[in-house]
Amino acid sequence: MYRKKLLLGIALVGLMVCGFFAYKIYAAIFSPNTSFNNDEAIVFIPTNGTMDTVVERLSPLLKNTAAFTAVAERKGYASNVKGGRYIIKKGMNNNEIINSLRSANQPVRVSFNNQETLADLAGRIATQIEADSVTLLKAFNEPAFLDENGFDEDTKLAMYLPNTYEFFWNTSAVEFRQRMLQEYKRFWNEERLKKAADQNLDPQEVSALAAIVQKETVKIDERPRVAGVYLNRLKISMPLQADPTVIFAIRKETGVYDTVIKRVLYRDLEIDSPYNTYKNNGLPPGPITMPDISSIEAVLNPEKHNYLYFVVDVSNFGYHKFAATGEQHNQNKVQYIRWLNSKKIRR
Repeated sequence: MYRKKLLLGIALVGLMVCGFFAYKIYAAIFSPNTSFNNDEAIVFIPTNGTMDTVVERLSPLLKNTAAFTAVAERKGYASNVKGGRYIIKKGMNNNEIINSLRSANQPVRVSFNNQETLADLAGRIATQIEADSVTLLKAFNEPAFLDENGFDEDTKLAMYLPNTYEFFWNTSAVEFRQRMLQEYKRFWNEERLKKAADQNLDPQEVSALAAIVQKETVKIDERPRVAGVYLNRLKISMPLQADPTVIFAIRKETGVYDTVIKRVLYRDLEIDSPYNTYKNNGLPPGPITMPDISSIEAVLNPEKHNYLYFVVDVSNFGYHKFAATGEQHNQNKVQYIRWLNSKKIRR
């Protein structure tokens, strides 16, 4: 009888011990393990990150880091860490956190406007995805890639269309570049290619002209009219005589692309550069800036008119006065020169 009681007691103790450990395991896996007050927290795990990296990033967000690590090892996550951007929601348990880190990489919205250079673009993108600016710029400038896809040193900026795109945060520089090439090819569909051909231009030439339009006017509604002026000049083999191309030529020669030039002087027009559209007929070798889509569309859908000239309208800043003849243009230009002199703008 005593023996039976002893065995029963041992069994009960064993059950209690097993129950205790079962509870501890259950608690480790399924009890809430977040320590932050916001509805969610965002965690960035770098490519080639290790379990130590994950623990370092998550520790400030967890109540019990040791329990999380134990469950991660039990579920096999510790040896299969994946880089990315992950959302941890308030009240998640370790099982949910690990499932999120394993399969719920969240995309980010990557935006860029009309950047002046590929170096500027690389710097802008590097603030939004994992790839750093040096790696991005190297990918943008890779000679084999440019040659394979019909770009060169002068036209490479045309491949990047300012917009907002979705990427995974851990997108590599090469992956970003490839996606931009795909977006470029998607943009230049049959309809747009036909419109470009109607202007006797190819896509890269459209971008080169759109960049000039971009620099000439900040007013989107005026861009089709400005584009029409330059297309009219091209049709009659008249030099484009675009001041922004001269400014670009000066910057390119000096290597200082953030030089501020508010007034182009007559001596500037003598600069020996293929980008100087006062000395060279036709379009420059490539875009002088990254044109946005509104400028490209302005070239593809220009306003039809007989204007050949335009100058800043000082009575309505941001817009321009247009003229069909040199005589009309010179009359319009008087008010602009007078205004420049009144403001003592010499350069």
